[in-house]
Amino acid sequence: MTLFGDAPERAAFDGGFASRPNLLDIKNAGTAEVCFSKPAGVPVEEMTTTPRIRRTLNNFRAGIEAGISFLKRSFGWTRASWCGLPHFRAYVWCSAVAHNLLVLARALLGRDKPA
Repeated sequence: MTLFGDAPERAAFDGGFASRPNLLDIKNAGTAEVCFSKPAGVPVEEMTTTPRIRRTLNNFRAGIEAGISFLKRSFGWTRASWCGLPHFRAYVWCSAVAHNLLVLARALLGRDKPA
């Protein structure tokens, strides 16, 4: 919240972050809808107002995880061999740009049809 100034309206988190104190802290910061991938000890009714919103947040998080997995498998994000923080940032930036170009090229060639 300090970085952007306002709390997001909705947020999705990993199951390892799921706890009642974390839920209360997030809600007190101003986030209305919160979804943990594995609700460990937190009732689903306390996180989101409707099952539709919970499903939407879970699907969003799953999509992000799929993108990260693809970057790890195809663009070497499992291990960065460039030493130093400036080089690491350049490595991540270059592989993210290469990923985006690949996705764009596939879309333009018609190999990936939008859902």
